[in-house]
Amino acid sequence: MLEGKRIGLGITASHCTYEDVIPKIENFTKVGATVVPIITHSVLTAATRFGTGEEWIQKIEALTGEKVVSSIVEAEPFGPKNPLDCMVIAPMTGNSISKFANASTDSPVLMAAKATLRNGSPVVLGISTNDALGLNGVNIMKLMNSKNIYFIPFGQDDPINKPNSLISDFTKMVETVEHAIHYKKQLQPLLIQYSK
Repeated sequence: MLEGKRIGLGITASHCTYEDVIPKIENFTKVGATVVPIITHSVLTAATRFGTGEEWIQKIEALTGEKVVSSIVEAEPFGPKNPLDCMVIAPMTGNSISKFANASTDSPVLMAAKATLRNGSPVVLGISTNDALGLNGVNIMKLMNSKNIYFIPFGQDDPINKPNSLISDFTKMVETVEHAIHYKKQLQPLLIQYSK
């Protein structure tokens, strides 16, 4: 159902989820979609115990066959000039959730998302944040009630030790995008029992 579609994949700085999310790019390419990777500055520059930005960019470009978009100037044309069929942000940190909910476009990922909404196309969010049921809860609810914004189903990943933390089930990424593009509907159930 996604053959010939251009899917923007925005990646923000939830470094601990890259090992889970990045391989899922193949799920899009296997069904004939083109994946356009877009990253925040911190993805490009951070070196963590999960790897360096350079290492992750090499993996992303190898899986997509596309050069990573890493500047706001490069992302702006995803408006009417060079549209995407859908923009996915996965993982999406609490910081990016807060900014997106309040119309801030200070990163290439958020600029591409804004451009996609401007075209009337769907934006799909795959959240990964320790603050989802804390101060960021209001921002998530705001986005849930916004036109053309959908969520990859999510749940608590560690309710005992991190009770405010939520993470999406990234195995449902392609299915969520299909529902958003073809039916303009949220994949259900949205709230799930998350298992690692």
